[in-house]
Amino acid sequence: MGAMSDDISRPAGSPAGGRPWKEIFADLAGGSAKALEEIYDAAARPVFGLALWRTGSAEDARDVVQELFMRLAEQGARLRRVRDPRAWLFTVAHRIAVDATRRRQVTEPLEPCLFLEEAPGDAERTVDAGRASALLVRLPATQREAVYLRHFAEFTFAEIGRVTGVPTFTAASRCRLGIAKLRELMEGER
Repeated sequence: MGAMSDDISRPAGSPAGGRPWKEIFADLAGGSAKALEEIYDAAARPVFGLALWRTGSAEDARDVVQELFMRLAEQGARLRRVRDPRAWLFTVAHRIAVDATRRRQVTEPLEPCLFLEEAPGDAERTVDAGRASALLVRLPATQREAVYLRHFAEFTFAEIGRVTGVPTFTAASRCRLGIAKLRELMEGER
């Protein structure tokens, strides 16, 4: 199955344009609307992915992205003090997603959604993506989120811990437990 391949998954240094994140944040802090566009182009899709994997709701995920970029635009000069802009984006998105989930107070099953999508043209892989998405719904949100951050956004366990506010060991454990549970679920389907 294809993972989302986005510029935010590059090492913390810079998005696709090659400019360092800190430089883009500094431009945004100076009032550059182009810098906000640049960040949106690089980060909106992977942040949506994180929010989707955390909330299990495409609608909530869209709301998380919108709120994140509203907050980003409101930060002004404070953005110059952000040491790791990429981690800051995901940390704020994580917090907004957690708040969205709490507000919704989920008691019913998660809405059906594709956590994974395959490029059109390969029917078998598309079926596999749908099957894996159905299984991902059965993971706890914390494990889904850790798996997404590790395997799709390419964060280290230490970075996942900082984004989600847990110790590195807990982040690693959540990821490993999530992968193990997915394997177990996939084996049970065969």
